[in-house]
Amino acid sequence: MNRQFFPGYSIGTDAYDDIKKICKTYGKTAAIIGGKQALDASQEKILAAMEGSGVEPTGIFWYGGEASVENIELLENNPAVAKADMIFAVGGGKAIDTGKVLAHRTGRPFFTFPTIASTCASCTSLGILYHPDGSLREYSFSKDTPIHIFIDSEVISHAPREYLWAGIGDTMAKFYECTISGRGDTLSHSEALGTAISTMCADPLVAYGVQALHDCDNNHVSSELEEVILGIIISTGFVSNLVSIDYNTGLAHAVYNGFTILPQIEKYGHLHGEIVFYGILILLLVDRQMQEFERIYQFGQEMGFPTCLESLHTKIEQTHAVADKALQGIDVRHYPYTVTQEMILSAISELENYHSQQK
Repeated sequence: MNRQFFPGYSIGTDAYDDIKKICKTYGKTAAIIGGKQALDASQEKILAAMEGSGVEPTGIFWYGGEASVENIELLENNPAVAKADMIFAVGGGKAIDTGKVLAHRTGRPFFTFPTIASTCASCTSLGILYHPDGSLREYSFSKDTPIHIFIDSEVISHAPREYLWAGIGDTMAKFYECTISGRGDTLSHSEALGTAISTMCADPLVAYGVQALHDCDNNHVSSELEEVILGIIISTGFVSNLVSIDYNTGLAHAVYNGFTILPQIEKYGHLHGEIVFYGILILLLVDRQMQEFERIYQFGQEMGFPTCLESLHTKIEQTHAVADKALQGIDVRHYPYTVTQEMILSAISELENYHSQQK
């Protein structure tokens, strides 16, 4: 089976200029599909870059506000979308997944234009679909990744900083989860390669994260900001494309899933990536990587990530339910040892004690 594990990508303030040399090979028309804010931020630059490229837009289309089958079908039945040779998917994860799955369903090439750096959706073949009410529906699997990713770092530097902040927390988990989940296994070539490069999901973000967040606050495109953007979108996306689902998740995401049952998580607007970062600390304690735990805890303090239950508006007596929910999903079904509720609760208590000692 042929598969494009590594889509091409361009990054910089002039990244969209590469439309001229890349997209014309795949047809003469493109449907531009994205989120409202994403299109407001990027469509002028995209349209300017398309001039003289040999590719004409059939229109600019809102993705519908949810990555749902219903919205995909509406786009699929739109005559102006249907006549396009290719799909330009613009925005964050849900907007891009909508364009991606539409392209998969209709057998067309697609290109992604991330306007925030919060997930690797713009790099992967996987699409995540939801019901119209926002609840998870299914994972949409395909072997087709985007042909090319156009990353305008100026556009991303003007996006709300919380997307970048949460994206850093979520991205770092990829390294720890991938390497632990695959520990002791005989890996295939692609899985071994994905595991080997997963270090690029953590070390550069620790090295450049604080400065990158500062630069995003000031809408400044810097090398540090671009390194972090590449870590979130490209490094993590490549790992996700290379490894199986069992190595794409682990205890940090299990902990996140556990916290989703608590009403205060939604009430106070806690983001996926910030809770995943807390989950990394629990993962490291459970795995007894104490030196790495101390290093990542310190980084979390510098970044303002949650490092105790109070920062997640959670009380210790609620953590039994969190630990129970954490073990109900697939995240630690493939692990080098059995993760128990007691292990998670012990790690939470240990983190609470460590945090109180650092004050």
